[in-house]
Amino acid sequence: MAEGDGPADIEYVTAKVRDLRVFDDGEGRLNLSLKEAGGSVLVVSQFTLLGDVRKGRRPSYDEAAKPEAAEALYLEVIARLRSFGLTVEAGVFRAHMHVELVNDGPVTILIDSRRTF
Repeated sequence: MAEGDGPADIEYVTAKVRDLRVFDDGEGRLNLSLKEAGGSVLVVSQFTLLGDVRKGRRPSYDEAAKPEAAEALYLEVIARLRSFGLTVEAGVFRAHMHVELVNDGPVTILIDSRRTF
């Protein structure tokens, strides 16, 4: 989360996660939403670490939200996704975690409420 993120950013991001048609339909086309595909969400708090690497070789964390604000936003994202009827699992905020996954597909989706890219 970035400094200044708030309710509008949460609404934008969670609605995108809920509604994006990025799961295969019966014909192998990316045409189903998360709910239509019967999927679930894993929210990992590392997304709160905004490291800007556009300049130089060392990430800058100047634009990252302060931990207290970031945690509140993180918890609100989880609550909002659950309010949509989605199954949501969550990591532990600011914890070191080992997360394993199987990335099934060639697609990476970027979601930015500020539309800066």
